[in-house]
Amino acid sequence: MGVSLPAVWPDWAEALIAHPTLLQQIADGAGGAFHVVHPPTFARNLADFQAVFTEFEIEGLVYFAKKANKSTAWLRAVAEAGAGVDVASLGEFRSALGHGVRGEKLVVTGPAKSDELLWLAVRHGALIAVDELSELERAIAFGSQEQPVRVLLRAVAAEQPDTRFGMSGPERKAAVHRCADAGAAVRMEGFSLHLSGYDPLARAVKAGRLAVEIGQARALGLPADTISIGGGFAVDYVRQEDWEAFQAETGPSQFHAKKEFPGGFYPYHSPVSGAGALAEVLTSRYGSEGPDLREATIAEALRAKGIKLAVEPGRALLADAGVSVFEVQGFKWREHLQYGIATVAGTSLSLSEQWFASEFLPEPRLWPEGGAQQRTPSAVGGTSCLDSDMLTWRKLPLPRPPKRGDFLVYPNTAGYQMDSNESAFHELPIPKKVVLDLTGPEPRWFFEEAAWKACG
Repeated sequence: MGVSLPAVWPDWAEALIAHPTLLQQIADGAGGAFHVVHPPTFARNLADFQAVFTEFEIEGLVYFAKKANKSTAWLRAVAEAGAGVDVASLGEFRSALGHGVRGEKLVVTGPAKSDELLWLAVRHGALIAVDELSELERAIAFGSQEQPVRVLLRAVAAEQPDTRFGMSGPERKAAVHRCADAGAAVRMEGFSLHLSGYDPLARAVKAGRLAVEIGQARALGLPADTISIGGGFAVDYVRQEDWEAFQAETGPSQFHAKKEFPGGFYPYHSPVSGAGALAEVLTSRYGSEGPDLREATIAEALRAKGIKLAVEPGRALLADAGVSVFEVQGFKWREHLQYGIATVAGTSLSLSEQWFASEFLPEPRLWPEGGAQQRTPSAVGGTSCLDSDMLTWRKLPLPRPPKRGDFLVYPNTAGYQMDSNESAFHELPIPKKVVLDLTGPEPRWFFEEAAWKACG
């Protein structure tokens, strides 16, 4: 009959669903599937991260990882909060500048950066996370005494040797000496960390190791004062009891065509998430050499050594800040299988967990709500002519059979789900983004191009 995994919905999204006509109004204007984004929620998430730095008396830098969502609606909140943006392309760099984020508040990440991107970064005083030695040479070539290139040296964790990002310990040592030899053309500001996963302790351990390398760089006369521990701050989508029940009960029989996911799923419940995970990093023990700091926390060690900590959250800043809405075009009940398949306007390219050969599990709400209840297990397919185009493979326990003209509202999709894989396949329209404003007596909404009105 379908295992339930209900999401935790923020108040603004509950208000959207509860409104008698708002979803239909937006759908009429959008002309297809659409995403609703809520910048005030993003701003609160950002403030929570900054508050952790204040609480621990750490000079901290928050860079929004723009790759997590293409919308420009978040950038005004970033600019007004004095935060920064993590960019990895010319398009992201220009978008951030064009929406109020100053160049010195940008960090340029990603591998094998183009010369044009490096040049632009130097011209605007952006920080560059250098991924390898030849890239360092190209970056230094754009620096000068009047306008030095600002760099972090990107480190690869020994625990993840197969990654294609970052420099090994010997490579970092060579890069540090090259920065010292380059003199005024380069300003080596510290190290950045590439580490997959969501374990706060693993980031704390690596931060402790890099703090030692900061000292070694300073001994060569470099102004190193920053460690970036990247992103990897989990998002809590569902309640613990629901997640545990789902994991205990689910299996291939709960999915259309008995679909299996050998790589597993994102940890949709996390006991420590968002800014709380940053606090967990800072309260972890430093445990490095030197009796004076062996029992210190990471926060105490950073304060003692005068080191700034940078973070690059994406999904965590976008938590609860967006939903995705798909109109039901039809519903087919498979009597011999005892479950149905809804087809919606749109495709699975707008729920991007498929990029990881996985599934977005928090279940959507069927709108309109209410009325007669008839538990109806249903998978959800896209409007393309591919069997693999499934927004939801699992048999959702919908409260009634969906019908043409209904909407399925997917929760908490702003972080990586909405647009990482978007495509005009079949020449279908790419879903529009709508900015929702609930501050007045009546809700207002704007297409993203007019979002300035909703962000003011």
